[in-house]
Amino acid sequence: MPTLAIKTKNGKTAGDISLSDRVFGAERNIALMHQAVVAELENWRQDTRNAPGRGDMLGGGRKPFKQKGTGRARQGSIIAPHWTGGGAAHGPHPRDLGNKINKKMKRAAIWSALSAKLADSELVVVDGFGLDGKVSTKTAASFLKEVTGGATKSLVVIDEADAVTVKSLRNIEGVTIRVGKRISTRDVVDGGVVVITKTAAELLSGWAEEKEA
Repeated sequence: MPTLAIKTKNGKTAGDISLSDRVFGAERNIALMHQAVVAELENWRQDTRNAPGRGDMLGGGRKPFKQKGTGRARQGSIIAPHWTGGGAAHGPHPRDLGNKINKKMKRAAIWSALSAKLADSELVVVDGFGLDGKVSTKTAASFLKEVTGGATKSLVVIDEADAVTVKSLRNIEGVTIRVGKRISTRDVVDGGVVVITKTAAELLSGWAEEKEA
């Protein structure tokens, strides 16, 4: 079972915390993490291409001219694809670009990503951000710089979205905030150093004990 020191201000620690071996000590599964990240990116996509076909056009309810006697080729409607302004033939239409991944695989990918961060010494557990109940971006930024070793990117995971913490962190460049289990594999993989509060770490450790829905 992985054990980490809980970091506080000025390089001090506030004891140790034991983390779930299933969540923070999982095998590094690169293929599964890649699949989860690709699925998330594809689910964010929106296919907005749409070329109106003949059935989407207005008008064209009668023949543009009589069938015979004009010397011209017979025509049935001015909204046919070969007419200027007519409906497109076999044009693109919006598609569902979603890529589904089941819940068990999604969880396993997140656990694998968290475990990889811990194994690479890029996961930090903190007891808070030294804010003392007051909103201060400067204090929060200084604290993060200290505990992450000056990392340019960090993913901050908190147990609940309290206003003081969120307002202090949200304007810091390179910082992403997530609440509890509302994290994704992409958040962890692309987030840089992962900074988790003690209560959030305990919440994530308890994740492994929940039954699969």
